[in-house]
Amino acid sequence: NQRLDALHKISNQITNDYDVICFEDINLNAMKQCLKLGKNTSDNGFGTLRTFVEYKAKNKGKYTVKVGKFFPSTKLCHCCGYKNKSITLSTREWTCPVCGTHHDRDYNAAMNIKKEGYRLLLQS
Repeated sequence: NQRLDALHKISNQITNDYDVICFEDINLNAMKQCLKLGKNTSDNGFGTLRTFVEYKAKNKGKYTVKVGKFFPSTKLCHCCGYKNKSITLSTREWTCPVCGTHHDRDYNAAMNIKKEGYRLLLQS
């Protein structure tokens, strides 16, 4: 299966390159139920990739951290911590009114998930 082969290669690359991998603990099954997101989430293989990364990281003595699904990763400015409550699902870019940083939604969320994941790892 080409998809599984690709997911194995990607998960190997991730677990070879990083000692700590942080994920948002999203409920993929609930997303599949959503009429607008269902087909996209069921076809993207993210759940399988997450499973592969988790077991490969464990086998290699590396860490995976799940950041809570209610952590506001898209709404926080990763530079100054300002919480922008006006962000919606359709907001792809925004500028922080406090520090002026312009954010791509996905990159900003990834930086916040990384920060929160490291914080959680240090607490454990």
